[in-house]
Amino acid sequence: MTHSLHRRRFLGRTLAIAGAAVLAPRVLAAGMDHDMHAGHAMPEQAPAQPALRIAPADLPLLPADALPTGQPLLPLHRIGERDGAVLRLALTAAPHTVQLLPSVKTEFWSYNGSTPGPLIEAMEGDTLEIRFRNDLPQATTVHWHGLPVPADQDGGPHHPVAPGEERLYRLELPKGSAGTYWYHPHPHGDTPEQVFRGLAGALIVRTADDPLAALPEQHLFISDLRLAADGSIPFNNVDDWMDGREGQFVLVNGQLQPQLTVNGAQRWRIWNACSARYLRLKLAGAQWQLVGTDGGLLEQARPLGELVLAPAERIEVVVSGSGAVRLLALPYDRQKMGDAPPERERVLARATFSAGPRVQLPARLRSIADPGLARATKRVVFSETMSMENGQHSMAFLINGKAYDMNRADWHSKAGEVELWEVINDSHMDHPFHLHGTQFMVVERKRGGKVVREPFKAWRDTVNLRPNERLLLKLRFPHPGMYMAHCHIIEHEAQGMMAQVQVS
Repeated sequence: MTHSLHRRRFLGRTLAIAGAAVLAPRVLAAGMDHDMHAGHAMPEQAPAQPALRIAPADLPLLPADALPTGQPLLPLHRIGERDGAVLRLALTAAPHTVQLLPSVKTEFWSYNGSTPGPLIEAMEGDTLEIRFRNDLPQATTVHWHGLPVPADQDGGPHHPVAPGEERLYRLELPKGSAGTYWYHPHPHGDTPEQVFRGLAGALIVRTADDPLAALPEQHLFISDLRLAADGSIPFNNVDDWMDGREGQFVLVNGQLQPQLTVNGAQRWRIWNACSARYLRLKLAGAQWQLVGTDGGLLEQARPLGELVLAPAERIEVVVSGSGAVRLLALPYDRQKMGDAPPERERVLARATFSAGPRVQLPARLRSIADPGLARATKRVVFSETMSMENGQHSMAFLINGKAYDMNRADWHSKAGEVELWEVINDSHMDHPFHLHGTQFMVVERKRGGKVVREPFKAWRDTVNLRPNERLLLKLRFPHPGMYMAHCHIIEHEAQGMMAQVQVS
C-alpha cells in the first residue's frame, strides 16, 4: 500500500471519529490536501447546501441473515393503460409501512406502495404520459434515468414537485431508444435519503424488431437495504458520506436470495439500483452471454465470465444451464476510505435450471453506427479532496475543481453536434460517471499509461472509472436544455460531485 493510501485511511478514521462536525459544510470545498493533489487548482468556494443528517456509526443493526430467503422470485408489477401509441399511468411517491418480520415493521418511501416501484414497459414510438403525485414530506422529482428526453421532462433538480402537488411527465420514445432504464428521485439535497428509503423502479423500452423477443425474460432489480435493530431505516453515517451507503441486505426485486426457475435459455435484464454498491457478478454453474447494456442490444453476443456492474448500470444477458445455479456478487475493492468492513462473497439469488432446446443466438443482434466526427470537446475531472479548517478535517467531492451549483452551467453544447468527452478520475476510489439527456459510446480507456480501445460498440449512460483512469466518450445531445453530469455514488453526487451542461 502506498504512503498516500495509508494517509487516506488514517484520515478516514479521523473523519469517522469526528462525527457530524466533520461534514458541517455540506460541500466542504474550503481547502486542498496538497499531498494528494499537488499542483491542482484550488476548489471553488461552494454554494450553501442543506445540512447533513448523520446516524451514529455504531448504531445496532439487524443481522444480515434476519430476513427470510429462498422465496420464489416475485415479478415486477407492470402498470399502464394503452391508448394507441400513448401509454398512460399514475405514479405516487408516499410513505408505506411493510411487516418484514413478525416483530419488525419498516416505513419505506415507495412508488405506488411497492419497493421496488412498478415496472413501466413501453415501445419505441410510444408517448408515455405519467401523472405523478408527491405524498412525501419532502419535495421530489422523478428522473427517467437514461432516456433521451427534453430537460423539462428529465426529472432533474430544477423541476421539483412539492409535497402534496402533482405534475405530468410526457416522454416521447424515439426510434432507437429500446433499452433497459430505470427511474428514481433527483431533488437537490435529498436524493440520498429518498433512494435509501426505497424510491426506485424499472423501465423498459422495447422495439418491434427485437431479435431476442421469443426468449422468456426475467427481471432482476438489485438494491440494498440497511435496517436498524428496531426495523427502521437509519440515516447515513459518516462513513456513508465518504464511501457511499451500502446496506447489510442485498435484495433482488425486494427479496433476499430469492429462488428462480429457468427452463431452457432465458433473457435476463439486471439493474444495479444500489446507492453505492458495486456488483462483481458471476453466474456459478451456468453459462451466460452479454447481449445488451444500458442503451439496448450490442451488435453481437459476448461470452461472460465475470462482470462488474457499477451503481446505476444495467445489462441484458442470455443464460442457460442445468441443475443448481447461484448468482454471486464477488468481492470488489473500490478503494473505500475509513474503517470499511472487508468485502465478502454474497449469494444474490439461487436458480434451478432445466435444459431446454438449444438456442442459437443471431450472429448479429443489431447494427450500431458510429456517431461520426466530433466537432467539440469537453473535459470532466472527478476529484476528492481532504482539508483541515478550524482544526477539523473535511472532504470535498468535485468536478473540475468545483462543487455543484445548480445556477451555473459548467459546459455549453449544441443539440445534434457530435462531441468527444474526456472523463478523468483524478482520485483514489472508483466513481461511476452518469450523463443525463443522452447516451454515449466509450471509445477508449487509459490507465497506468496503457491505452485500450473499447472492444465493442455499445450505448451507455453510466460507466465506471477506476482510480486515475481516463475515458474518451463520443455523444450528441438530441434536445436543448440544462442537463446533469455526475458521479452516481449518490452520496458523492449530493456533496458536490455534479455539474451541468447547457445545450442550445
